[in-house]
Amino acid sequence: MTPRFLMTDPAHFEVAYVINPWMRPDAWRRDPEGNRRAARAAWEALAAALRGAGAAVEVLPGAPGLPDMVFPANAAVVLDGRALLSRFRCPERRPEEPRFWAAFQALRARGLLDAVAALPEGVFQEGAGDCLWDAARGHFWAGHGQRSLREAIPYVEAFFGREAVPLELAAPRFYHLDVCFCPLPGGEVLFHPGAFTPSALGAIRARVPAALRIEATAEEAGLLCLNAVAIGRTVVMARASARLRALLAERGYRCVELDLSPFLLAGGGAFCMTLRLDLRAAAPPRAAPRAAPVPLGA
Repeated sequence: MTPRFLMTDPAHFEVAYVINPWMRPDAWRRDPEGNRRAARAAWEALAAALRGAGAAVEVLPGAPGLPDMVFPANAAVVLDGRALLSRFRCPERRPEEPRFWAAFQALRARGLLDAVAALPEGVFQEGAGDCLWDAARGHFWAGHGQRSLREAIPYVEAFFGREAVPLELAAPRFYHLDVCFCPLPGGEVLFHPGAFTPSALGAIRARVPAALRIEATAEEAGLLCLNAVAIGRTVVMARASARLRALLAERGYRCVELDLSPFLLAGGGAFCMTLRLDLRAAAPPRAAPRAAPVPLGA
């Protein structure tokens, strides 16, 4: 199956408010037109890199006043043709919910998805940003403690019939799991230990052998290069450190580094800017998937 990603056109992207510690509206305002041009170029480079790695890209229009729609990773968790749509904690992003609902219904009508549902209101869970599928282990890693609630995890497990391992995030800087944690196709996990509570680190170390753990420094995590998209042995990411490039190359990965600086001003990188639609689990679910509490069409 061809890897397939959802991206949102960046025409309405800007950094207009602060809802995470990375966001710099002051830097955006110093040169808004230049930043818009740079954002378009960076977005096109990412789309080209995905296509160059053999992927197809579905493009969703953005909307005025919703600059963070450009980060569709936060819109839903998708696996086995089933999409569970997010509930956003921050009021600035909640108007995105009906637009993503309509977009995912359109994807279902085209046969790209089989089922679409949403979490109950107030059950905050921000999509693949806080729920990463680990194909090597057959379970989700579920971030919580910043923008997503631990109480949302059972809904994810019920909807997909898959285990979701809770990982508590320790600091606002690491507001989503995907900015500090990246499962790779070969079974390795690239992560920054300082992003997690001791219990979360214990869960990672209990499930991922030391030989498969790639630990990034705080400085490397600060480049937002852990917010990466892996397609086979190609890893598409913001510019990384020489050390991380070498570690990934030793394990057989080819790094495609991009200048994503306009999006880094909003706290997002390559993974945030995409949502993979075709992920399939290799084994049957441990439990029969169930409908989420909000039915189709609600």
